[in-house]
Amino acid sequence: MQEILRQISNLPMNWLSIIDIIIVAVIIYQILIQFKGTRAMTLLNGLLILAIVTYLAALLNLQTLSWALTGAWAMMAVALPVVFQPELRRTLERLGRQSPLNIHTHSASAEEMEVAMREIVKTVKNLSDNRIGALIVLEKNTGIQEYIDTGLKIEGSVSAELLLSIFMPSTPLHDGAAIIRGARVMAAGCFLPLSQNTSLQQTLGTRHRAALGLSEVCDALIIIVSEETGIITTAQHGQIKRSHDEKSLRDALRNEFMVDKKEDIKKDFMFWK
Repeated sequence: MQEILRQISNLPMNWLSIIDIIIVAVIIYQILIQFKGTRAMTLLNGLLILAIVTYLAALLNLQTLSWALTGAWAMMAVALPVVFQPELRRTLERLGRQSPLNIHTHSASAEEMEVAMREIVKTVKNLSDNRIGALIVLEKNTGIQEYIDTGLKIEGSVSAELLLSIFMPSTPLHDGAAIIRGARVMAAGCFLPLSQNTSLQQTLGTRHRAALGLSEVCDALIIIVSEETGIITTAQHGQIKRSHDEKSLRDALRNEFMVDKKEDIKKDFMFWK
């Protein structure tokens, strides 16, 4: 450790070096944020312990142990990209959403979006009042075609009648998610990935875990209606917000889908911050 500190102290420090250190620190911080609350954090702790053991083995000149650990690290170089694939994918997708080359996946007009928002709010309120469970995904910038393909293709205009018919308990599609792109319902009965967050409350049901799971890998806004309580919840960016009423849900939808591109970029910047 003293040798490392000595080498660092001998490095030429200028404003470029300071910027370099800050960039590396920000990257490491963002990686840790992505891993927080997932199984990957436990794996990182294991790697840290393995690194300490490797350092001690070299320091104490334990040749056999050092040889074994060198082989283990060689295998890790191949295994780590596979083990951390979900977290790496989520990080790259979030970086991609900040790209100026990124475009919206729908071309609905402002009037069509306004009608769609109104129909969605009407549907969710009806479902909540009657305590009918539902999972509605509103796609934003990150394409989620792979999840659309898991359900029954519909590609119909958003309407309360259509959405209510999907989530009626007697229908075969009510247990899955309905995915909306722009002002059209693309598919229903879709399967979503369950959240890998190990710190979630045990009281959260499958719908909530599926909503959080999808929100961890894309920027979609997911609406959940609890079948037991009728409580309206939204999930986005791996976070959940409970107990929406009709007004707060309408405001949340308009803030996400009825803003111009500059405001959208500003919100993404604040999220990263």
